[in-house]
Amino acid sequence: MKFNVAVTATLAAFVGNAVAQLSIITPGGPDLWWVASSINTLSWTCQTSPYQTFTVLIANSNPTIQSAPQAIIAIENNFDCSKTITQDQSNQVAATGYTIQLANPLNNTDIYAESQPFEIKAVGSAYPASSATPTATGTNTASSNSSATVTGTNAAAASTTGASTKNDAMRLTTSIGGIAAVAAAFGLMFA
Repeated sequence: MKFNVAVTATLAAFVGNAVAQLSIITPGGPDLWWVASSINTLSWTCQTSPYQTFTVLIANSNPTIQSAPQAIIAIENNFDCSKTITQDQSNQVAATGYTIQLANPLNNTDIYAESQPFEIKAVGSAYPASSATPTATGTNTASSNSSATVTGTNAAAASTTGASTKNDAMRLTTSIGGIAAVAAAFGLMFA
């Protein structure tokens, strides 16, 4: 019986940690591109990220365009939520098939999140309409029925339904789950 309780508590701790995630909001998809040799914006879901820092890489699926991911920011703080990328940081040629990767600063092959493929358009092209950028709307209340809605043409990239309320609840669940896992481990040692 004690073993079942310990296993259940440990699984609850792992499930709580697995729900927290990091995703890239912009760029990505057909409606959220960058413009070559210009200032562009990178944004991510900092409220749901379990990572404090990461390396920002740009990659391309076509090896004739770019043979390997290239770091454009060595260490980025998650709490920034977005970053202006200058033409000096990312001087890629206009092409399709680019992705942004947020990776472990100590191991760039450990990818935390990857954007949807996007295009870098030629210098002088128009930027995407602001209405194309997904945004989370809603209120953060104590009600368990609160929800946020995602608007924009690329809403799937945001995946933020109920993010602020769920995130607060997840922090509590993760903390309790972690305590339960430690308690379960001690319970197994003394059983």
